[in-house]
Amino acid sequence: MVEKMKLLHIAGPKEDIDRVVKLYLNNYDIHFENAMTSLGAQNNVRPFVETNLYKDAAQRGKELRQYLDQSKIGSIVMRAAQAQVIVGEVWDQIGEVRSQQEELQEKIRKLKEWTAQIAPFIGLDFELSKMKDFRFIDYQFGRIKVKDYHRLERYIFENPYTLFYECNNDTEYVWGVYFVPHTHRVEVEAVYASFHFEDIEISEEFQSTPRQVFEKAQGRLSQCQQELEALEVRLVELVKSREDEILSACESLDSYCRNFDIRKFAACTQEKGEGGEYYILYGWLAKEDAARLEQELLKDGNVHLAEEDGDLSVNPPTRLKNPKLLKPFEMFVEMYGLPAYNEMDPTIFVALTYTLMFGIMFGDVGQGACLLTGGLLLYKFKNLRLAGIVGVAGIWSVIFGFLYGSVFGFEEVLPALWMKPMDNIMNTLMLAIGFGAGLILLAMILNIINAIRAKEYGRLLFNQSGIAGIVCYGFVVLCALLFLSGHGLPATVLICIAVGIPLTAILLKEPLSHLVEKKSKIFPEGSKVMFFVEALVEGFDVVLSYATNTISFVRVGAFALSHAGMMGVVMTLAGLEKGSPNWLIIVLGNLLVAGLEGLIVGIQVLRLEYYEMFSRFYSGSGKPFVSFKKRNQ
Repeated sequence: MVEKMKLLHIAGPKEDIDRVVKLYLNNYDIHFENAMTSLGAQNNVRPFVETNLYKDAAQRGKELRQYLDQSKIGSIVMRAAQAQVIVGEVWDQIGEVRSQQEELQEKIRKLKEWTAQIAPFIGLDFELSKMKDFRFIDYQFGRIKVKDYHRLERYIFENPYTLFYECNNDTEYVWGVYFVPHTHRVEVEAVYASFHFEDIEISEEFQSTPRQVFEKAQGRLSQCQQELEALEVRLVELVKSREDEILSACESLDSYCRNFDIRKFAACTQEKGEGGEYYILYGWLAKEDAARLEQELLKDGNVHLAEEDGDLSVNPPTRLKNPKLLKPFEMFVEMYGLPAYNEMDPTIFVALTYTLMFGIMFGDVGQGACLLTGGLLLYKFKNLRLAGIVGVAGIWSVIFGFLYGSVFGFEEVLPALWMKPMDNIMNTLMLAIGFGAGLILLAMILNIINAIRAKEYGRLLFNQSGIAGIVCYGFVVLCALLFLSGHGLPATVLICIAVGIPLTAILLKEPLSHLVEKKSKIFPEGSKVMFFVEALVEGFDVVLSYATNTISFVRVGAFALSHAGMMGVVMTLAGLEKGSPNWLIIVLGNLLVAGLEGLIVGIQVLRLEYYEMFSRFYSGSGKPFVSFKKRNQ
């Protein structure tokens, strides 16, 4: 069912909005409407626009909290101003420690760069400071790929003006330094470049041998890491010394930040004279919740409360409220569209008709029991709504399995309590069509109920699923039943009256609806000739839709036959007739049929729900109920 809603108008001093949200509104599921849209273009009303004053403090609090146990909760109740002061004080206290951490992190980064830079050349046993004093010899550190190095060796052997000193190597590169007289530097550099020698610049700060520089950098790096760890311990101790205050402040600021979005729905108004500014909120609540909230707010002198009569420009949101057994079927309703607030909730209709048709099309005691068990277990432990639907559908599969006398495809184990679909194929198909006609008539009745609720009297009287439609279609179904049962049909005049008059009313539904609803224009604008031509075409479409919608239900019987036929094939392949069946084939066949046919049947039943029944009585034009509290969790 659609839960009944009440619209509350809440107002109070502008600066008090956060307290009201935190103390009262956060305890209820409320769907807020945009107050500016609801109030219209009033001169003294403007949007509630304000910068989030808690954002920076909340972000700092989040960083402080990472040093604490995330599972703990603060025990102090505090306002936003107090929480901002506490976070600011602790942030300033740790500022010096964080500054030292940043300096150490920069040193560590530089030392890592040094070690990475000098590590490939630790094989050079020569002080780097002395190399810088060379006056007639130039040098260059770098690396070269192994394949190019073998070609470079031949060049070095033949060239007396360069020397390459190999420092380190791996499977891909050789690291080293080459020396060249200053007078031959240009041509030698060009040759090395042609061999794809990659230059590596060594910092001028290095003085000792590469190995000594590397070991010294590693020592300093280890020392800096220890100092950084000590600062981290000091930082944690400093924050933990005010743990409860920080946790409480963080929770308070997080709450105020989440609630800050309430301003998107609020409007502000200025009181006449020297009065201050007031916020205005409009929110939908369930009637029971609204009554409790009213009692709480009436005791608060800073809050002004009023009930709205629902005549605003906005429609109530829709929230479904069904028993736990029916909850999974709300998924199918939501997929089509939520019911409008004054529309019937079709969840119970879907639950009954979907599972019933599934059971008719998939009647098997054993396979149904598996669907029942597996579906309900998945729904219980994984909360999968589709699994819950499958579980309930499995109940009807078991029931029709007993009616058909079928268990895991064995047709002789159980006696059929009703019929075996394959014994009389024509009867099975005709019963399916009759069952479909009954569901279509039921859908028409639901459409009449929805039309009365919506006060749409044209739809009630002249729609193809209204009173005219149910008289026309119902009389045709009655004639078909009389004919099939061997009884005589009513007089031709009676048939023409019972079918012709309602059908004519359906064709002229637009002008007749305007007449009933007392509108000024009876016929739509345009040529009346074209109107009647369009009405005739639409009438043909109505008659055709009655026929096709009814015949569409033949698939209910067809799939009942299909299930029995597929399991018959499995039993034949397993050699059941020979008396010694192959049980592996039987097991695999049952799994294949249950999986494949269960999927197809589920889709086909959903198609019948949407196209043959929902389209006759249900619009699905409701807007969802969006709880402000849950949106911010």
